Amino acid sequence: MTEQVAEAIARPFLRWAGGKSWLARQWDELFAELPGGRYHEPFLGGASVFLSLEMENARLSDLNEDLVETYQQVRDDVETVISHLGDHRNTERYYYSVRASRPKTPAKRAARFIYLNQTSFNGIYRVNLNGVYNVPYGHRSTDFIQDENLRRVSERLQGCTITSSDFEEAALQADKNDFVFLDPPYTVSHNYNGFIKYNQKLFSMEDQQRLARLIRELRSKGTKYLLTNAAHPVIAELFECGDTRLELRRTTLIGGKNAKRGYSTEYIFTNLV
Repeated sequence: MTEQVAEAIARPFLRWAGGKSWLARQWDELFAELPGGRYHEPFLGGASVFLSLEMENARLSDLNEDLVETYQQVRDDVETVISHLGDHRNTERYYYSVRASRPKTPAKRAARFIYLNQTSFNGIYRVNLNGVYNVPYGHRSTDFIQDENLRRVSERLQGCTITSSDFEEAALQADKNDFVFLDPPYTVSHNYNGFIKYNQKLFSMEDQQRLARLIRELRSKGTKYLLTNAAHPVIAELFECGDTRLELRRTTLIGGKNAKRGYSTEYIFTNLV
């Protein structure tokens, strides 16, 4: 692929914990051609898989209302979002002033969301008990505007339905021969026996059980699906239903100040192959 062609591809404009850019790069090697129905993604996050696939008329959703509004604004009013992004500056003092702000318009809120995501510590999305974003400044040198890429993402989002909803409600709208990509927040640690306690509010073990029931319902309707999850014995048992299970080892960034590269293993459950 030439550099010029690579630059023309819409790329994720948000950093997102657990993002699947690594899976998007391996997609063609792992899976057969997708079914001809509609694409559904109930855990939208950074949208790396959606952006890597040539899928139109997709149904995209997430429980995070701020995230969903940002995608809606990039789809519907990208030039205004870009204009507001241009008003921001990447300095620590300014970052905290923006973090404390409460913009009144959707486009300004979307620009704030993108700015904070790109300049925060590790791109984490975290709110306190009052629902207020509280991630510290990241001390990153970054071009947070990415105007041309935002325009390309906006083009890809045209014709897509983008809503805020629970994953089960969203995925059950899929019909026979549709394809559902499921990338939930992980509840158990990679390769370890520990339960991620801080994730109990984001995605509990009860939610994993709901997800397992959902997979069985999708299969019964003839819907194609692909689910990613942490490689853990509890997860392997919970989602065992006779379909394909792949175990992929990938590099990952571990730690905060003393971050280093390590390895984690992830499961993929699917009826695509």
